[in-house]
Amino acid sequence: MPLHGPEHAANPQRSYELLRLQGPVGIAEIDPGVVVHLVTDYQAALKLLQDTDTWSKDTRSWLPQVPENSPIRPMVEWRPSLFFADGDEHAHLRKVITDSFALLDPNDVRVLTFRYADRLLQDFADTGTVDLVRQYAQQLPLMVFNALFGMGDEHGPQLVRALAAMMDTDPEKKTEGAQSFGAYLQTLYQTKAAQRGHDLTSWFIDHPNGLNQEEAINQILITLGAGNEPTASLIANTCVRMLTDDRYFGTLTTGSLPVQHAIDDALWNDSPLANYSFHFPKEDVTFYGTRIPAGSPVMVSYAAANTCPHAGVPADGYRSGTKAHLAFAAGPHACPARDLALLIATAAIERLASYLPDIELAVAPDQLTYRDGPVYRTLTSLPARFTPLTPDANGATPWSRSSSSPETDTGSSLTAGNRESVTSS
Repeated sequence: MPLHGPEHAANPQRSYELLRLQGPVGIAEIDPGVVVHLVTDYQAALKLLQDTDTWSKDTRSWLPQVPENSPIRPMVEWRPSLFFADGDEHAHLRKVITDSFALLDPNDVRVLTFRYADRLLQDFADTGTVDLVRQYAQQLPLMVFNALFGMGDEHGPQLVRALAAMMDTDPEKKTEGAQSFGAYLQTLYQTKAAQRGHDLTSWFIDHPNGLNQEEAINQILITLGAGNEPTASLIANTCVRMLTDDRYFGTLTTGSLPVQHAIDDALWNDSPLANYSFHFPKEDVTFYGTRIPAGSPVMVSYAAANTCPHAGVPADGYRSGTKAHLAFAAGPHACPARDLALLIATAAIERLASYLPDIELAVAPDQLTYRDGPVYRTLTSLPARFTPLTPDANGATPWSRSSSSPETDTGSSLTAGNRESVTSS
């Protein structure tokens, strides 16, 4: 069953329904000639994600089967990062990230998201139209991450352009984007190695687990790369629900269902990270009736597992609560940036809604299209229209709540603790 091409992009649930006919574990093609086992059953996915004895995350033995020019290749290329590590090595790397993230003050992150949301809104709030993907969702998380890792705002555009180019279908642009991203990471590390700050990069460097330069850069790379695209897609996918689902009509400002409920709904039913979690059995294994040879690639379909018919849907159709869905995976390899992503997405949508309460889709919902590919569920665009604002309008506007105002001034620290807190943890 192909998980690429226009048919899958237009209706991925049909792909998952056909895969379920094969059983809890099906055979899927994620790129021409690249075939994997795909887990579509909720309970089977949960069991695999929690079982580190049977499965390895190391991609190196399988990697030669993935063409160099495959769009999948950058996502499975082995690096010394927690994504591809097992056992003690994984725990060693993961602790650096979780300890450092724990020092971020949620209120400061929220205010920081508001600050950059205001800057983006200033670019289009007076026009009456916007592409919420290109002009808002794709840029905002990277602006926040750029600051959290300790880089000045002047470096934000480079990061945005680099990762956008890396997602392009043009091989030349992808290469240029990868080179620009690599240069950004080197500058970031060298800057913080020379002078520490109250930021994630400094805490990665100073953590008692003692990462070397390559390890530190690769943990930053994974955090930025894996954190941005799903967060951007979550913002956009939630906006679609808020603007098209009658249950949420009016809830941007006056309805009874909160933004968090729409986010949960999007995570359950339109997982931004649709299929990932590459696993490889350490020896031949029979898993839910399917014989899988040692070293064969197995992916988890978060999107299929979450919408699995027997995963359980309440009578009212809502599956609220972020603890049960698998949009952030589960087990020891569950996303360590889960809370941060939810915080940024919630603040982004709340800020948009506070300024543009009458925002609506500028096209029919069935005209929305999604990018081709097996991993992400990402809109190509999200055109919307609204009553324009002006800088001299009465009430709160993106201009009145500028980055220089007391409300959005986070001061010199983005954290609840300091660098000494990490080094003593």
